[in-house]
Amino acid sequence: MLKYTAKRLLQSLVTLFIIATIVFSLMRLMPIEGYFQNFDKLDQNQIQAALKSMGLLDPLPVQLKNFYIQILHGDFGKSLIFRPNVPCLEIIGDKAPVSILMGLASIAIALVLGLPLGIAMARGKSKFWDKFGTAFIVFITAVPAAVYYLLIQLYCTDWFGVPILFSTDDPSSWILPTVSLALPNIAYYAMWLRRYMVDELNKDYIKLARAKGVSSKNIMKNHVFRNAFVPMVQYLPTSILYTVAGSIYIESLYSVPGMGGLLVNVIQRQDNNMVQALVLIYSAVGIVGLLLGDLLMRAMDPRISFTKEGGAR
Repeated sequence: MLKYTAKRLLQSLVTLFIIATIVFSLMRLMPIEGYFQNFDKLDQNQIQAALKSMGLLDPLPVQLKNFYIQILHGDFGKSLIFRPNVPCLEIIGDKAPVSILMGLASIAIALVLGLPLGIAMARGKSKFWDKFGTAFIVFITAVPAAVYYLLIQLYCTDWFGVPILFSTDDPSSWILPTVSLALPNIAYYAMWLRRYMVDELNKDYIKLARAKGVSSKNIMKNHVFRNAFVPMVQYLPTSILYTVAGSIYIESLYSVPGMGGLLVNVIQRQDNNMVQALVLIYSAVGIVGLLLGDLLMRAMDPRISFTKEGGAR
């Protein structure tokens, strides 16, 4: 287990290194306006002097080396346009708590609703809850998220009398963005839990337990759900990716002062340093989520081996 963890950590670091290199190189292809607050008011000599002071006239390998050194020291640069001369991490630190709270709340809602829905679908194949859950999953999967996000914002604000825009001082304004953010994960958890539980129900040990007279309730609780939930654990940290992807649009839609809305804002303003810092942080969150998924699955079931033949990953 320790060997596998070390190997995956090394792979994660290599992946982050590759992503950082690609992001840095792509940002250097962006217009130089993204490095100046009042670009139109500067003459060519001032622009060249500023670019030289920022090291942007150095060869790309030299810029990459300096960039890696900055990252290792926890320096992601300073905002150039959004909040000039303020460190990127300081700006992100002000926005992150809202995004984290909303993301955790949406995942909690998804677990509370998605897991019971998946269980109900597996227990009642071709019955009401199975048909309802299947229709819900197909809708969430097939319809672009932007469509039902807009429908929720347009109609639910009138139906339930909740604010259309977010406010940190109004708890009711958290409801729509948090529920909207939870919908993809609800469908995700329900779909996979149903699949794994149906697979377990068709296995020989379940048939043997039924032949011995074990009640359906005990079979579902002590055998089917327990074994089906082990592979589900792998996907729980991965669902962070769904939350991150959804928050970028949701936070802009509801004017949430979080990291997702911040990313859209700095892209629009062409603040290259801020875009670079946010993309790297989002990438790191996704990679860590994938790593934690495997480790959690191993912790849930010690019989799983990632190093032996047939269990290697």
